[in-house]
Amino acid sequence: MTDVADEMGPVGYLIVEFPAHRVTGEGMAALVDLVDRGLIRILDLTFLRKEGDVVTVAQLDDLDRDGTFDVSVFEGASSGLLDRGDVDEAGKAVASDATAAILLYENVWATPFVSALRRNGAQLVAAGFIAHDALAASVDAAA
Repeated sequence: MTDVADEMGPVGYLIVEFPAHRVTGEGMAALVDLVDRGLIRILDLTFLRKEGDVVTVAQLDDLDRDGTFDVSVFEGASSGLLDRGDVDEAGKAVASDATAAILLYENVWATPFVSALRRNGAQLVAAGFIAHDALAASVDAAA
């Protein structure tokens, strides 16, 4: 597995909360487009529901469909890297009475770059995101 991991791009995750269990297809077509263009590879896509403090894994056919996108296209998007502990941990970030998606993805666009660095002994030691609210506040402050 190490050889495979050495040839992968950086892997990231997103947890997206849908309030009141209202999951729509909006945004999902954009996710498919990212995959189709070879920018990312979906490693895992898991949906969870949180009722009170109880977190359960939601099946795709349990999700509320609005007709704008058939979420069943993601059926079977699982590498097995996400486990029940990861779902429970993600549930801590989700409000009660909400549904969330956990997306684990590889940044395929960066694979040639990080593979070349690894071959020369370098290693990626940190990665992260700037929260949208913090970024917006910084942009507003700089204006």
